[in-house]
Amino acid sequence: MDRVTQTEEKKKAEATRRISDIYDWAGTAIFALIFIVIVFTFLFRIVGVDGDSMNHTLQNGDRLVLTGSFGYTPEQGDIVVINRYTQQPLIKRVIALEGQKIEITMDGRVLVDDEEIDEPYVKGGLTPQRDLIQAQVVPEGYVFVMGDNRSNSHDSRSQDIGFISVEDIVGKAVFRLWPFDKIGGL
Repeated sequence: MDRVTQTEEKKKAEATRRISDIYDWAGTAIFALIFIVIVFTFLFRIVGVDGDSMNHTLQNGDRLVLTGSFGYTPEQGDIVVINRYTQQPLIKRVIALEGQKIEITMDGRVLVDDEEIDEPYVKGGLTPQRDLIQAQVVPEGYVFVMGDNRSNSHDSRSQDIGFISVEDIVGKAVFRLWPFDKIGGL
């Protein structure tokens, strides 16, 4: 083999290697993109807080990470995102689950199964005339939700919202991303 042939073969081998590297890089990038789409579609979502109904726990403009609703079963005290009742998703706290009895008394106490629940996260008191709820059982497949800022929250106490179907829960808020000075688990 002469030098010209060897040089041409080296150039061909190098060009083939570059093309192979480009295909490898493109394949890795496509796989990573598909993986990210799957993760953020089924496992996690990022949502923004719009409004003051969850003050002091959450503030307007906070950014939250949600676990996906796939396989999620709500629990009392969870902060959930609901998507169905208004133009913007609702962010509320689960107060009572299916089969539990919920009642808001004349003196503003929240009772679940005839026991007052401990709510250290609540801001603002209830207005007994507006918020009075006669004892009622949460239907199967539904939950009762309220905002932490009770005097400024559109939630299950409202006639137009009422009980929330578990199917309408987008996910559970588990982590605050923004603002950085409040970053952490919920």
